[in-house]
Amino acid sequence: MDKKIALQGILYDEKSSFLRGTAKAPPQIRAAYHSSSANYFAENGLEADPSVFEDKGDFKPTDYFEIERITASNLEGKQQIISLGGDHSVTYPVLKAIHSVYGQVEILHIDAHGDLYDSFDGDPHSHACPFARIMEDELASRLVQIGIRTLNTHQREQAAKYRVEITEMKDFDLHRLPLFTSPVYLSVDIDALDPAFAPGVSHQEPGGLSTRDLLHIIQAVQVPILGADIVEYNPDRDSNKRTAMVCAKIFREILSAMISNRS
Repeated sequence: MDKKIALQGILYDEKSSFLRGTAKAPPQIRAAYHSSSANYFAENGLEADPSVFEDKGDFKPTDYFEIERITASNLEGKQQIISLGGDHSVTYPVLKAIHSVYGQVEILHIDAHGDLYDSFDGDPHSHACPFARIMEDELASRLVQIGIRTLNTHQREQAAKYRVEITEMKDFDLHRLPLFTSPVYLSVDIDALDPAFAPGVSHQEPGGLSTRDLLHIIQAVQVPILGADIVEYNPDRDSNKRTAMVCAKIFREILSAMISNRS
């Protein structure tokens, strides 16, 4: 775990069900991260500057399953990795690459949506389905979801089938966050945030987390973070790059947590 954290951008939104545009996100998140309007320090005092990670660049997959091969190459053995999406479908092939190195992991998934559909619009690899595929393939030993506020009957059935631990937004309490004792994979869908804080998403779902809530959840993780993704930021729907700056802030805090929690 003494290697630099790997960073990859996945320029992919072919599995989006409503709007395209998230493939444009990685360069915009990088630009916000490097903006002179802020600095590289995380809130715990750690300087999460570019020296702490190895930027592998942005990748435009020629097909969906190439994402696994790209990620496996960028992992270079036991290396932590952050992926900038892209729509949420990228999480499944990224997890397949993570699994090939680490085996089963526990997942902390922060989102407005469960993304547990068996199939959506006839596509089992839609961005509405990645966690169904992950649990079906037994890539994770535990799936914990926070911020969910769109569950329908089918997704509740799927959650029960795969024993998903869900904290719906209506029940969210910062003082009762789930605890982890094993290394985790962290998946952050930006639409977990209320649109007031992050308007630049394809699926604006009111009633969500505040930016401070999300930062608190990340900062509360006290176990090693093997990998993470930040997905579903859509620059086409952003206002004054506000959501890009939120993504950059989240990126810094994830970097800091990855470094601080190394075993």
